[in-house]
Amino acid sequence: MEEASDMRAKEEASTVETEAAGATAVEKVFKVVVAVDDSDISYYALSWAIDFIVANRRDDCELVVLHAQHPIETFMYPVAAHAVYAPTLATDAVRKANEENSKRIMSKAVNICKSKQVNALTAIAEGDPKDAICEAAEKLHANLLVVGSRGLGMIKRAFLGSVSDYLTHHARCPVLIVKPPKASHK
Repeated sequence: MEEASDMRAKEEASTVETEAAGATAVEKVFKVVVAVDDSDISYYALSWAIDFIVANRRDDCELVVLHAQHPIETFMYPVAAHAVYAPTLATDAVRKANEENSKRIMSKAVNICKSKQVNALTAIAEGDPKDAICEAAEKLHANLLVVGSRGLGMIKRAFLGSVSDYLTHHARCPVLIVKPPKASHK
């Protein structure tokens, strides 16, 4: 009788260990999200992330290339105290141009990944880049968010705002800011 209960206890312990191993196997994936736009600096950040992060963690790393597409404004500035809305034809044309631009940006990013023999998932978020990148990184359960830095000075950053600065303060995961190489840094 004791042998049967010992066997059951061992089976239950084995089942718990197997379930725990399965849970850690799922948690082992290290998800790196790289935000790209149509700048050389963002493509450099993608290339840097592949070379220095993904290459070192190939077995347990998942790369996601993210592009934040600006929202389409249907409301235009008021004229003579009346609201003016863009015609549907115009908003459709802008939407189509945005989609083509996003496809071109993602295609270039995927080609960089392929040239380095890395598989990557792609994602496009719509909205203000600061908020869209933060929200997408959270939804994607990113372990690390990588962005490029334009290298704005303090005054320009104060007036124009800095996406990377915003992300370091608001993203819920670590943020890595990749500066451009010194030769192209102005």
